[in-house]
Amino acid sequence: MLHTLIGHQGEISSAQFNWNCSLIVTGSMGNTCMLWNAMTGTHIATLTGHSDEILDVCFDYAGQRIATASADRSARVYNAETKKCIAKLEGHGGEISKICFNPKGSRILTASYDKTARLWDAATGHCLQILEGHTGEIHSCVFNYKGDIIITGSKDNTCRIWH
Repeated sequence: MLHTLIGHQGEISSAQFNWNCSLIVTGSMGNTCMLWNAMTGTHIATLTGHSDEILDVCFDYAGQRIATASADRSARVYNAETKKCIAKLEGHGGEISKICFNPKGSRILTASYDKTARLWDAATGHCLQILEGHTGEIHSCVFNYKGDIIITGSKDNTCRIWH
């Protein structure tokens, strides 16, 4: 069975399934994210609020929240059930290229063109820590499976491991 997800007004930059593969979230260069039924391809909701391109999207591991990263230098957290924005993450000085939740869903990690990564409280959107040290834009970030180690990858040709 093949489904085509149609509705974005710009190139698709990121897509991800939720944990049980019932939902798909997509982000686009058209400044929007869309939520889809993965079984039918039906559009469920459009998540708005960003003023520039969406560069990355993700679900938390429970599939309860969606996070978005944008070229507008902000990230947002949405409730997957209500489709409402529950937190706005602001503070980066450049585009946010990557976003992810820790395994517990309590923290969010963002990577930015401002050469920093930031650790956020997923419930409040409060910045908990700024990870500095790269000399180039950061394009990648991820938690390990326990959620106690972070890896960032940069245009400076290095990865850094943060404990």
